[in-house]
Amino acid sequence: MINYYKYLPVSREDENWGLCVLNAGCTHIEPTGLYPVKNHPAHHYFSWNIGRVLNEYQVIYITRGKGVFESDNCTQRTITAGTVIILFPGERHRYKPNNETGWDEYWIGVKGDIIDRLVKNNFLSPKNPSMYIGFNEGIFNLFNNIIENTRNENTGYQPLISGAALHLLGCVHAVIKQNDVECEDKEIIVNKARLLFRSNIVNDFSPEQAADELQVGYSWFRKLFKSYTGLSPGQYYIQLKIERAKELLNNPDIPIKHIAYDLKFDSYFYFSRLFKEKTGITPIDYRKRATEKTTDFDDQMRFKAAINTLKKK
Repeated sequence: MINYYKYLPVSREDENWGLCVLNAGCTHIEPTGLYPVKNHPAHHYFSWNIGRVLNEYQVIYITRGKGVFESDNCTQRTITAGTVIILFPGERHRYKPNNETGWDEYWIGVKGDIIDRLVKNNFLSPKNPSMYIGFNEGIFNLFNNIIENTRNENTGYQPLISGAALHLLGCVHAVIKQNDVECEDKEIIVNKARLLFRSNIVNDFSPEQAADELQVGYSWFRKLFKSYTGLSPGQYYIQLKIERAKELLNNPDIPIKHIAYDLKFDSYFYFSRLFKEKTGITPIDYRKRATEKTTDFDDQMRFKAAINTLKKK
């Protein structure tokens, strides 16, 4: 990346277009590098201690490294590569790269009725000035396209780059919406899977069958489920069976072999081995402890009843 920035003249005709680009640039900051870089106009330069207030919007894309950002409406937050930051007019803000990583940033400054309307209708908000979109080649190319068109300032370039700026904002909005929908869809799938496992504790059921019923590939489903729960679908299903077995073992009238059979374990021996692996004790020992606790509790209750009877006498 070659560091570049340019502040652009704007005519009344450009302003009447509804959106105009005031500046654009890109900066590579090495670890421990000075930030912000010098030579920017006084009304855009700032220090971390004082911060800055602009009379325009800026759209900043961090493509490498990490850092921090805060503003009047946003407490300090970590910024990672793949984050878009929106600066709002009249909003004091400050941001900087991490000394250990530096960062690469691309930005454009804009103003106009169009972006004012986007803010008024809550498409953009000072309360949520940073949005993670990851590395998006289309958005990256739009920044580069705008920057390239500012170099020569050919006739009619302002409506061209302002159109690209609006397209860029639309692309960012679309990526955020798509990510939100994907997250919601994934959570719905995981919750449906949990319900399937719980409703099939006493059935001959498998994680592969769950994936089939949810109409998703098993490898993808297994990875998704583990990322949400910390357990693979198979381990989650077994854990549910073990918890159900504990409940049944509290009843001494149910033979342990029947519990293994009812919960569809391959054999009593497999059930016993798996139970000990998950709980640290065998089903027999678990039942003994449960029975002892019940007996101790009954003895305590009988003792208290006897004491109360003596007191009444």
